[in-house]
Amino acid sequence: MVVLIISGILYGMQPSAGWAQAPATLTENPLRGVVDFHVHSGPDSFTRSVTDLEIARIARANGMSALVFKNHFTMTGDRAYLAELEVPGIRCYGGIVLNHAVGGLNPFAIDRMVTFTGQRAKVVWLPTFDAVNHVKRFDAKRPGIAVVENGKPVPELKAIFALVAKHNLVLSTGHASSKEVLILLEAARRAGVEQMLVTHAMADPIRMSVSQMKQAAVLGAKLECVWASNLQGEGSHLPGMRLWKKVTTEDYSKAIRAVGVEHFILSSDLGQYLNPLPTDGMKAFMLELQSFGFTESEIDLMCRKNPRALLGF
Repeated sequence: MVVLIISGILYGMQPSAGWAQAPATLTENPLRGVVDFHVHSGPDSFTRSVTDLEIARIARANGMSALVFKNHFTMTGDRAYLAELEVPGIRCYGGIVLNHAVGGLNPFAIDRMVTFTGQRAKVVWLPTFDAVNHVKRFDAKRPGIAVVENGKPVPELKAIFALVAKHNLVLSTGHASSKEVLILLEAARRAGVEQMLVTHAMADPIRMSVSQMKQAAVLGAKLECVWASNLQGEGSHLPGMRLWKKVTTEDYSKAIRAVGVEHFILSSDLGQYLNPLPTDGMKAFMLELQSFGFTESEIDLMCRKNPRALLGF
């Protein structure tokens, strides 16, 4: 049996009920069939707790159906394909984040990405750490990439929306502001984009209100909730997360009820060094929502059916 040492815990590759001891009250595996749409794994320029291969093995052992690898600085579709080859039995997807490292709002990067072997690149994220909204929110001393100017999407997005629509990719809104998100979604829909996702809509630096999320839902977008935001805020154990707004599962539960379960997906947004594993974050998210009265069928919609529909499987 192959064994991995991850974060000081011993993990066997063929556990019968997960690696850690489950609570006595947990009689079934809540992760079976779940999709995590927001996984940060290595190799990366940030320190990550797991590699692509390690988290793929962990997710497969927990019965999950798919992972989406996200990296702020490089394409992940090729890595996802290699992870699937090495870890058969779980689907792995990736995409590209249009930050400075790939040329910003660069349609040529998308055009080349979709030709890579395996066709596992499914998501185009608009700028995240390099978005003007992110740079302003965290007072970063670097140039930002604008996605909206004078109330309209910048001209460079026309070609990007066209490619996303042509290849039926998922357009994720990155770290644009809440107002910008609505402008982008409306323009993308007019351009023929069918699969749209608002990146961690309530979390920093987007901070959408319930009213804005309702507008996004009307425009046909899904709204992402990420468990990692539970760990952010002034009391965070990681200094780098203390400037980020804390959004709790209780906050999410209220918003989901107000907007409608059918419009949401749940993700971990984990993989940071010294944070819980993405699989643990997803499990915690599901169990916490159950404690706030969400049924198994509602959680199934947000964790399995909605993300699968975005990815097309």
